[in-house]
Amino acid sequence: MSAGQVNGKDRAMITVRNLRKKFGDVEVLKDINTEIHKGEVISIIGASGGGKSTFLRCLNLLEQPSGGEIIINGVNILDPATNVATVRQNMNMVFQSFNLFDHMTALENLTLAPMKLKGMAKADAEQHGMELLRTVGLAERAHYFPHELSGGQKQRVAIARCMAMSPEIILFDEPTSALDPTMVAEVLAVIRKLAREGLTMLIVTHEMEFARDVSNRVFYMDDGRIHEEGPPAQIFDNPVHERTLAFVHHARSWRHTFHSPDVDPFTMHGEIQRFGEKQFLSRQAIYNLQLLSEELLQQLMPALRQGKTFELAVQHSEQAGTLDAFLTLPAGSPNPLEATDEDHALSLALIRYLSADTRFQQFEDCSRLSFKVNQQPRG
Repeated sequence: MSAGQVNGKDRAMITVRNLRKKFGDVEVLKDINTEIHKGEVISIIGASGGGKSTFLRCLNLLEQPSGGEIIINGVNILDPATNVATVRQNMNMVFQSFNLFDHMTALENLTLAPMKLKGMAKADAEQHGMELLRTVGLAERAHYFPHELSGGQKQRVAIARCMAMSPEIILFDEPTSALDPTMVAEVLAVIRKLAREGLTMLIVTHEMEFARDVSNRVFYMDDGRIHEEGPPAQIFDNPVHERTLAFVHHARSWRHTFHSPDVDPFTMHGEIQRFGEKQFLSRQAIYNLQLLSEELLQQLMPALRQGKTFELAVQHSEQAGTLDAFLTLPAGSPNPLEATDEDHALSLALIRYLSADTRFQQFEDCSRLSFKVNQQPRG
């Protein structure tokens, strides 16, 4: 019995078998096999170039697979006899770059497809479009053109336009990657709302905490394969495969290597800001981390002028609620917090103020200073 003929709520809505995709001699997808059930929210994570976006584009036939089967509601959509236009009406896609029609208002962007493809009357399409704009919080901007909207608002219009065709499945290809960090939260809130309404969704995302929060299952993709899939608790807390563990660990970390005294502190602050926002750290925690990094840099400046190299790494554990910092120094380096130079006294005091549980260790190949970053104001 095929996947599309199984009765009951456990019937797979999407079945993928031996899916492959090649661009010339480069195999981008390698033997993908999975099932997705009605109402599931699947987040797809992994490093850039691992095949995540290509996988979505193959599901929607924006890319023609090189082999395998994609069965949606019992229909093999790779069969030449399949009506691709009908498939795309039931499975819609939200892209990174909005793809709105610049010469149309937000409402006109929503009404075009229902009128052209479904034959919906203009009045009905506009009424439905206004309901969807209310759903994404943009009814008051119905008659604005895309250039009059912020990036986050454009993406919310794009999501509403996708919903206008009443699809059963929505594919999101990194829907927040083109947005300023301040606009990410509004788009993620809309996607969370759709998830609560029971839509089947596949979401390629680099927002790890969002993936943990919104998903029924998470796929970790690398090198054109799904290396691991499972509930968020498994993928993020107890991954089975080493590749998954390495990726998740890296996603929760920020690293910066200092090679010279000519460090750009503004770039460093910006990187810490983006890391903190992705980890949903408080403003105070982000500020403390930025200030701590700056003061550590001041302590290291004399050694940097001598040509030495240092690495600062920060790791966040949502489960433990901790923010840990690790400063790796060349082998034989002294503890920078034991300096007695009066010029560094204020800097040392600030470092101790901003951190706790400091530990200095010396190994054969390096020295390491580790401490917990205080995330709250100190009294």
